[in-house]
Order: sequence, then C-alpha cells, then structure tokens
Amino acid sequence: MAREYSLNPAASQRPKLDHRAMLNEQQYAAVTAPAGQALVIAGAGSGKTRTLTHRVAWLLENGIAPERILLLTFTNKAAREMLERVESLVAVDVRRLWGGTFHSVGNRLLRLHGAALGLRQSFGILDREDQKDLLDAVLSDAESSVGSFRLPKAEVMGEIFSLASNTRLSTEEILTSRYPYFLEALEDIEAMRQRYEQKKRQTQSVDFDDLLALPLRLFEEHPQVLETLRSQFEFVLVDEFQDCCALQVEWLRHLVGPRGNLMVVGDDAQSIYSWRGAEVEHILNFGDLWPQARVFKIEINYRSVPEVLALANASIACNKGQVPKELRADRGAAGALPALVALDDGRAQAAFVAQRLGELHEDEGKAWSDMAVLYRAHFHSMELQMELTARGIPFEITSGLRFFEQAHVKDVAAFMKFAVNEHDEVSFLRMVRLVPGIGPGSATKLWTAWRKVDHPPQAGHPGTFSQWLLPMSVPKKAREGWQQLAYTLDELVIEGKAIAPTAMIRSVVEGVYEDYARSKFKNADQRQQDLDQLAAFAQRYEDCPEFLAQLSLLSGVDTGSSPEEGSRDVVTLSSAHQAKGLEWPVVFAISLAEGLFPHHRVLEDEASLEEERRLFYVTLTRARDELYLCHPLLNPQSRTGDVILRPSRFIQEVSQDLLEKWNIRPAW
Repeated sequence: MAREYSLNPAASQRPKLDHRAMLNEQQYAAVTAPAGQALVIAGAGSGKTRTLTHRVAWLLENGIAPERILLLTFTNKAAREMLERVESLVAVDVRRLWGGTFHSVGNRLLRLHGAALGLRQSFGILDREDQKDLLDAVLSDAESSVGSFRLPKAEVMGEIFSLASNTRLSTEEILTSRYPYFLEALEDIEAMRQRYEQKKRQTQSVDFDDLLALPLRLFEEHPQVLETLRSQFEFVLVDEFQDCCALQVEWLRHLVGPRGNLMVVGDDAQSIYSWRGAEVEHILNFGDLWPQARVFKIEINYRSVPEVLALANASIACNKGQVPKELRADRGAAGALPALVALDDGRAQAAFVAQRLGELHEDEGKAWSDMAVLYRAHFHSMELQMELTARGIPFEITSGLRFFEQAHVKDVAAFMKFAVNEHDEVSFLRMVRLVPGIGPGSATKLWTAWRKVDHPPQAGHPGTFSQWLLPMSVPKKAREGWQQLAYTLDELVIEGKAIAPTAMIRSVVEGVYEDYARSKFKNADQRQQDLDQLAAFAQRYEDCPEFLAQLSLLSGVDTGSSPEEGSRDVVTLSSAHQAKGLEWPVVFAISLAEGLFPHHRVLEDEASLEEERRLFYVTLTRARDELYLCHPLLNPQSRTGDVILRPSRFIQEVSQDLLEKWNIRPAW
C-alpha cells in the first residue's frame, strides 16, 4: 500500500501578486494560460516584456522551482531586464533560473554535457575576430586558388558558414541564394569549411554558431542527455520568437517535445531578419509543430497615438501571410495625422528634415533625443548627415559609421588621393593592400620603390602609372591584381589631367573595387549602393582636390554630442532594422520611394516584398506622437541622368485619408 504525499512551496514573505489588476485582459489570459503549448502574438508596444515576466512570476508563485524554468532571449540586455523585473515581482533568487540568450544557454549545456561530443569542459569560444583569424589561417594554408578575387575572404567565408548552419541548408544552397558569384568556387569553399571544422576540433574551440549547432547534435545523438534536460526544464519560454532561425526552432522541438510546456512570444508583423536566417513561417506555422497550442493575441498598444496606429494597421493588412490582428491605442488622439511630405530630391529632403528638427527643438521644446530619422539603407542618410552638420544639429548614427568614415568610401578615396598627390604615403599603402597577396611588409617595400621614381605620373605630368608600377616586384599571387590596379590608376589621370571625381569613383569601382568588395564584405551590395551615392554626390565637384577636401572635412567633423552613454541629447539616425525595439516621440521616415523603400531587389518577389512591408510597419510603430513620411521625387544616382521616383507602394496602397499632405515650396 502506498500513500500519496505532495510537497508544497515554502510560503513567500511577499503577498501574492494581483496579476489581474496589473495586466489588461489579454495579457492576463496569456500569463495565466494552463500548461501546454502557447503562442502569444504581442503587437508593437503592447507590453510583451511585461507579459513574459509576469508569466515567469506566475509560474514561480504556483510552485514551479526556478531551476525548472528556461527563459530564452535574443540579447543579454533583454535577459537581464526580464530577470530583474521578475526579481522585483517575486521573492526569488533569479540566478537559479536558466535565463539568457540561446547562445549563452548553449554554452552552459556544452560545459555540462559536451564531453559526449569530444569537447573538454575548458573549451574556448571564438569571438568574431578570433573566427576571422582562424579562417585567415585556414585560407593561407590552403593550396587552392585562395587569395584570388573569386574566393571570399575570411569575414564573408564565416558568414556563408554561419548562414548554412543556422538555416540548416547546404553551402551550395546558401551560395545560390545569397552569393551566386561564388558558385564557381563551391568546391574550394566546402574544402575550406572542412579545414575550418578540423582546426576548431584540434584547438578545442567553438564559434558562436557551434553554441547552437553542437547542443542540437547533442540532443539528436544522445537521447539520454535529451531526456535529462526535458525532465529538468519543465517550462520553456521564448522571447521574440519571430526572430528564430531553423536551428533554434529545432532546439525547441527537441527540448520541449510534442507534449512539453512551451510559451513563445512574438509578432509576425515584426519579422524582418530573413537575411540573418530568421523565417516568418516559424511563427505563422507554429501549429504544425505543436497542434495543441493555444493562441493568445495582445493588441492594446501603450506607445503610439491612434493616428499612427491607424496607418500601421492599414499598411500591414496588405500582407497575405500574417496572423490577423489590429492594434488599438490606449492613448487618446493627438489631433494630427501622419505627415506625407514630397520633396524635389535628396537634398531638399535633407533640408526639410533638418529645418523641421530645428523648429521642433527651438519652437516646441523637443529635446534632440526625442527625435529620430529612420531609413531603409545607410546611404539614404548621406545628404542628411551633411545638412545636419552644416546646421550644427547634433546627431548620432546607430546604423554604422558616418557615411564618409566607412571603409569602402575611404578605400575608393585612397585611389583618388594618390592619383592627384604622388607623395600621399597613407593612401598608397591603403590602396595597394587591397591587392590580394600584398600585406604590410610588401606594401612598405613597394612604397620605398615608388619613392625612387623620378617623375611619377600625376595631375600636371605626362605619362602613365602603369609604366612605373608594372615593373615593380610583387608576390606572384598579387601579379594579376597589381596589373589591374596600375591600369585603373591610368584611367584616373589622362594626359596629365585628373578626370572628374564622379568618373574617378566609377573607374575605381568597376576596375578594382567591385570584385574586392564582394570577396571582402558580407554586405557588398549595400556598399555598392553607398559608392553609387558617393558618385552622385561627387557630381557637384569638377575639381578632385576640392571634392577630397570636402570628404575629409565631413568625416572628421564633431557633432557636439557628449561621449557619456545615455546622456547624449542628440538626434538619432538609424536604419529601420536597428530601430526595432526602440521608440521616440517624433520619427521621420525618409526616402520612401519605389526602389528605395521597398528596395528594388524585392519588387518581383512576394515573400521578400511582404518582409519589406513588415519593415515599414516597424518604422511606423516607432513613433509615439508625431510621424513624418518623406519621399524624394528625383533620383540623381542613375548613370543615365535623373530618374523620376514614384512614392513607395506602402504609401500608395493605404487610404490617403490617413495622411496629411504637406506642400513644400522653396523660400524664393
């Protein structure tokens, strides 16, 4: 005969939380959901973090031991914030919870169980720079065509391997979809991947992708370990589920099993990271893996005024692939519709945004930090950076370096600087090191040889660069690239006269830099767009030294922002991707024209176009009080002359009654 005896949790010193009073009805329903699987669709600004932390608190209050809860996030900051909120709600030591990013939890699992895969407990973790160094070593050891432009360099190679791992696709599939210009090197790239894996095993090292891939291998190959973990993690909670890649979803499928307790929180309308390997289908088809899952929707928005939400709802409704929902504002109406502002071109757009920022600051008392300018691609902000600098408006860029400080802009400028000043050692060294096979030592020797040239070709002197450069001694594998560099320089100075800056940029890009960028940078297409924009900007200048002087001044100027993090009163300039999760009282969205936003590459692909629309939705829902939608009417980038631009389809497809049109006229 056996007696049943239940263990009850120790009584807390704090009274139980009144979750119903602290949450709205939709949040409360999700927080108190019964055991099993649940998908929580939490719209923008609807209190997603609040819901998730209250769910953890509710589990703890109902007797679930902290050690039995696994909370997975995408950033360390999000994990810290949620655990701190949990600790403020319930009397528990949050260090007992398993909370953190997928990668940090993967690291803990491998420290505990990695021996089953041949890993020592003291294995090392390669950060991105370490990974690049190890791949460089692998590339330099190889006997194949490593070092030519057709093989990707370490950073791009690492990106290819990472995407293959996270999407669970083959190298060939990744190259076909993302890097078709490297398909002819498929065999070499696969050989590099095998050598890289061998190197990691030899050095008892793992990279960030291994922190996801190796635990999954552990789950698949060692069922006893998986069973132990399933018993340990009674409840699994996941933040930002729409950002999960195939590898992370497989993690969850194994850890939770078909009948475990899983709650994922996310928003299909904010799935914008397919280029990282995330797939919106994971949240749309959640029921395929967990057919018994309950679906909860949280649609009350605490961030934006109704006028902004009405526009956001109308826009995202155009997507076919979505979980239907409609955000409702908790706030009262602002009285002003989002502004739709058509401008002549990028310069006029920059002038409008800068002037309006100044008015909001001076006349309406808005802090600079209350305002942000969002855009689809970094180069869209170039004209604005110049205008803000000219007007003394302080700003910071979260989408990367200032336009003129970026590596690819400085690389191309190095050719131009050297073409007009043969004494420019810094530009010479930067320029020649772009040639594969020429390192710091070889570059210094070439500079020494160049200084011995009696009458080098340059502006004001006859002759060609190639007649002096080609006879110089360079490493064997650098010979082809060296010849191309020399002939490209010949194009920049003709009969002793430097050609126009715009023509210079295009000669450098087409002659040398396009192939280099593809092999060097994982976002080569974006950098190509930057250089096209630079060439368009250069049309203002006939004199190359004057243009180069402007470049130097614009890259070195101080915006006046304070170096103290968190205390800077500056306007934020950000890509729409990096603005996700942030908010401002006033938001300007710029370059909202067909081919710019949405990007021209997605116009013929329905799935990609829907992701662009989700990105537009994210852009709109960053605004709390005021929203300005700006679109230029002319594009001066084209090599065939100005092109008339149509407003973004994302603007045209919504009711114009949701917008207030501003008619802009010049001061004269």
